[in-house]
Amino acid sequence: QVQLVESGGGLVQAGGSLRLSCAASGRAFSGYGVGWFRQAPGKREFVAGISWDHGNTRYVDSVKGRFTVSRDNTKNTVYLQMNSLKPEDTAVYYCAASRNLYYYVDYEKYDYWGQGTQVTVSS
Repeated sequence: QVQLVESGGGLVQAGGSLRLSCAASGRAFSGYGVGWFRQAPGKREFVAGISWDHGNTRYVDSVKGRFTVSRDNTKNTVYLQMNSLKPEDTAVYYCAASRNLYYYVDYEKYDYWGQGTQVTVSS
């Protein structure tokens, strides 16, 4: 069993930055692929993913060049650095972990989810 806890959300002006963290406990996290998703009213969206060994990452087109996903397996933590934030980035952000080493765009393929952290970007 893995427990995921997101942190780092908040209110920021457009153009600002936030760094989200996804801390895992309960089991070694190094073998898990991790995805970041966001939920706005009526819409759930894959944002970014990272494989267990950092070797593979992916981003939704709308965040490419602005967001960076990374992980520190020694700290059992995955990060989402968000720069140049826009009002349309406003959502609840969730991290999810897959036992299968790699991330998935399909949210149904994940085994564990965090509780989410609110990101609000004002214009």
